[in-house]
Amino acid sequence: MIKKPVMIQNNMEMEDRPVAHLVQEASQYASQVYIEMDNKKINAKSIMGMMSLRLQKGREVVLIAEGQDELEAIAGVEGFLAAGN
Repeated sequence: MIKKPVMIQNNMEMEDRPVAHLVQEASQYASQVYIEMDNKKINAKSIMGMMSLRLQKGREVVLIAEGQDELEAIAGVEGFLAAGN
């Protein structure tokens, strides 16, 4: 299992599209992928779960991945969240 704190640089507030893209990114990996914020641990592959987190640019979250491709999963989701737009 890998845990990594990440600062959100991506503008997540444009309707629901960025959240859908985040879920698509997380869903590419076989590993379990979670995002932890404000004492909530949510499955990053769940669109409803991710929408409930209210992710915002400038907030810090913890990425958690466990499985056969956990390194790639962390790198992919971190890359999405850290991409400023």
